[in-house]
Amino acid sequence: MQPMTVKEIAAAVGGVWWNPREDAAPVTAVCTDSRKITPGCLFLPWVGEKFDGHDFIDMALDKGAAGCLCARLPQNIRPDKFYIKVDDTRLALRAMASAYRDKFAIPFVQITGSVGKTTTKEMIAAVLGAKYRTLKTPENFNNDIGTPLTLFGLGPEHEAAVIETGMNHFGEIEYLGALVRPDVAVISNIGDAHIEFLGSREGILKAKCEIFAHLKEGGLVVLNGDDALLNTVQVPFRTVRCGQSEHCQARITEIADHGVDGITCTVVTEKDTYALTIPAPGAYMAYSASIAVAVGEELGLSHEEIVRGAAAYEPAGSRMRVVHLPEGRILLDDCYNANPQSVTAALEVLAKTECDRRVAVLGDMGELGALTDQAHYNMGALAAMLGIDFVAAIGEKAARIADGTAQSGGEVLHFSTKEEALKTLKEELKPGTAMLVKASHAMHFGALVDALQEDYD
Repeated sequence: MQPMTVKEIAAAVGGVWWNPREDAAPVTAVCTDSRKITPGCLFLPWVGEKFDGHDFIDMALDKGAAGCLCARLPQNIRPDKFYIKVDDTRLALRAMASAYRDKFAIPFVQITGSVGKTTTKEMIAAVLGAKYRTLKTPENFNNDIGTPLTLFGLGPEHEAAVIETGMNHFGEIEYLGALVRPDVAVISNIGDAHIEFLGSREGILKAKCEIFAHLKEGGLVVLNGDDALLNTVQVPFRTVRCGQSEHCQARITEIADHGVDGITCTVVTEKDTYALTIPAPGAYMAYSASIAVAVGEELGLSHEEIVRGAAAYEPAGSRMRVVHLPEGRILLDDCYNANPQSVTAALEVLAKTECDRRVAVLGDMGELGALTDQAHYNMGALAAMLGIDFVAAIGEKAARIADGTAQSGGEVLHFSTKEEALKTLKEELKPGTAMLVKASHAMHFGALVDALQEDYD
């Protein structure tokens, strides 16, 4: 973060500097977690359902924070620290990040979508990285805390920014878009994720389309052109649709799936034809690649830079991470999150993986509302229909995965917890076996992946 003076910050957030003094040092970092204080940072206490960060202001200052931005002043005001009083720390964080973002006259790309937005973010960043020093959203910093903190990561070295924005309620994408104010707005697709809160896919579409509210005049919209709901979107911006359909301006052809070794495909635009090699499994990667091609062309990349950038893609975290273990064992670590669309894609990757035996470890999918029962049943049935040799269904909701698998002729066991399942999973991870591990993030299946690797480290 480039330095911001205390006076600048107070003006940006409309706050009152409680104890102003001329020798206050500029702030070069912002922290919302009192456990992760860095010397000289600004501490911004967050108010959650079960905690209030204001209770930790003194602790943060003792650890080295230069001052705080707070809605409630502590009882004792220290003369060696600064205090900026605001009405709402959440809104103040947004206002401060917005003012900081204004310092950078570089292209901003904002991404949302039900499935694959992180993969798409990583692919766009990989392509742009072939020409520009590019800031990208780290990890899953895509909410009302993470997005401002991501923007504070901008420095004078950056030439482009790729910002992922997530949501599970109406208004959240618009809220984050007011910070990002993108030059390019991307929607990867419309699925069932968060349907519990948004009511229907049409509701999800409406929420995702909030991304256009702060798109700059003359900006570009990039959409999945094979998504039926996104094809109903008409906006007063230049629009590029990406996909295999004939109407797409960035059209995907000649997809070749090489299993865990990745895919190759061709993307044809009005300007050029790109033969791409993508070192990550799943034919769906072609969609992220075609979107990245459209963004790359918009931001002036050459043919060679786009091809080289796509080939440099690396998956983020537990998103179809391929782990090779001794004697031909393969772990497909895709346990960051799950919904019906992403589980379908992951099962298809597993089904196409060259190996002696295929095992799917599937857990609960969250936030599906009325779709919960049928969606879990369908995933189990799909696993059986794809010829998966064994399914381990873990969790309360996953009991319906077990039902779907069994009633479709597949071999399956149901476990209530990860701990109950682990012994069986280790036994099932035989030589020549490919094992997919996937569930919603709340299931914490990363612990399973770690435990399964322990015997081979």
